[in-house]
Amino acid sequence: MGMGHVPQEPIRPEGTNFQFQRRERRRTAPRRSDRSRQGVVSHNQSFGAWGEDLVAEWYRKRGYEIVERNWRCRQGEVDIIARRDSVIVICEVKTRATADFGSPALAVDANKQQRLRRLAAHWLSENPSTRVSVRFDVAAVIGPKDKVALEVIEAAF
Repeated sequence: MGMGHVPQEPIRPEGTNFQFQRRERRRTAPRRSDRSRQGVVSHNQSFGAWGEDLVAEWYRKRGYEIVERNWRCRQGEVDIIARRDSVIVICEVKTRATADFGSPALAVDANKQQRLRRLAAHWLSENPSTRVSVRFDVAAVIGPKDKVALEVIEAAF
């Protein structure tokens, strides 16, 4: 038998887990169970919501009124919209368990900034106000719930 020899008899599965061999032959990805991802997604969502709660409380302590939380439209979502006097604050909250990969605020790149500007314009068109200025903040929440670091970068962009 040389290179490229194809046996004449059909390929028969061997062992108890023959489906692995079938997927390998067909070159298709194994099916992922939706149940296995549900726990991860709900944990990440609850961890993010916890970070947003901390940031909302930070704004309240400084005299801001929380106007909207998780405001959504077709273009995306704004985590926190706050107001104090004539300043509307659009805040993006990034929550991470550790700072191993740098500050979570670094995840707000130019594309995300542009999206937040468009979302702010859309929100302002739906909620007309007289003479307000808009400020974009980024909040970084790092750490487990028992030992947390909170950094709010005001006028981040």
